[in-house]
Amino acid sequence: MKNRICHLFNIQIPIIQAGMVWCSGWRLASAVSNAGGLGLIGSGSMSPEVLREHIIKCKRATSKPFGVNLPLLYADIEARIKVIIDENVQIVFTSAGNPKIWTNTLKANGITVVHVVSSTKFAAKSEEAGVEAIVAEGFEAGGHNGKDETTTLCLIPEVIKNTNLPVIAAGGIVSGRSMLAVMALGAEGVQIGSRFVASTESSAHLNFKKKIVSLKEGDTKLSLKKLVPVRLIKNDFYTSVQSAEDQGAGQDELSQILGKGRSKQGMFLGDISNGELEIGQAASMICDIKPAADIIKDIWDDFLMAKKRISNLDYEF
Repeated sequence: MKNRICHLFNIQIPIIQAGMVWCSGWRLASAVSNAGGLGLIGSGSMSPEVLREHIIKCKRATSKPFGVNLPLLYADIEARIKVIIDENVQIVFTSAGNPKIWTNTLKANGITVVHVVSSTKFAAKSEEAGVEAIVAEGFEAGGHNGKDETTTLCLIPEVIKNTNLPVIAAGGIVSGRSMLAVMALGAEGVQIGSRFVASTESSAHLNFKKKIVSLKEGDTKLSLKKLVPVRLIKNDFYTSVQSAEDQGAGQDELSQILGKGRSKQGMFLGDISNGELEIGQAASMICDIKPAADIIKDIWDDFLMAKKRISNLDYEF
């Protein structure tokens, strides 16, 4: 398949693996890129020194394009950007911040910049900032969600209507059929996170992966909306957050409950009860842990089969 997203990143299949904290290291990113998609290193859980190590190892593991997901909310953002430039990373997906601040700097160093948004308002601001593509992420997603809770199927056509840039759909996409649905709405690629958390190469703790494949419909909920909205698996930590929110807790109290290292405790160290476990709503459709290359193949084969089935429909009026 060749479209603007495939051309922009020089990839075969328009599937981008999201740069998820504690889950998206060099092993996962290189595996996805080697399989024809675009792998992203998730720098949100890395110090600049660790990020450099992952970039170097990813270069050794793949000759294909890969990128770095760069949340813009961290105090050491300049140090992270210096590492990215020093190591000649060619693709950066920015998120959780204002793209105007760093886009020109990145582009001046020959880097293709994509920004993640959850609304048409921020899509327009991203285009004005000069990014070359947009990830439009619905609230089904597990990562930093929008407070408006706009679903992917509602968000994608609105963003496409209001931008000339190629749009990558994210949120609730785990299969070729869901990929086809958002492509029918005008997206030119998909960004998938949750499915790749439950991959062999993911750096997530095995306890977290096993928890994901056991989830049922309704086992996740958007939470921490007064801080940075994320979708959480319902566990003891979630219950404490929900109880505090129900009683009108403000940012300070919620920050105290969250504490430091809560996401690492859950997703990387495997504390299923008291850790923060971020995952998308579509996790209930994930039933196994398998290599990233197999996940890419499954999604792409399912996409092609669904596309063929739709094209063969014969309606009479």
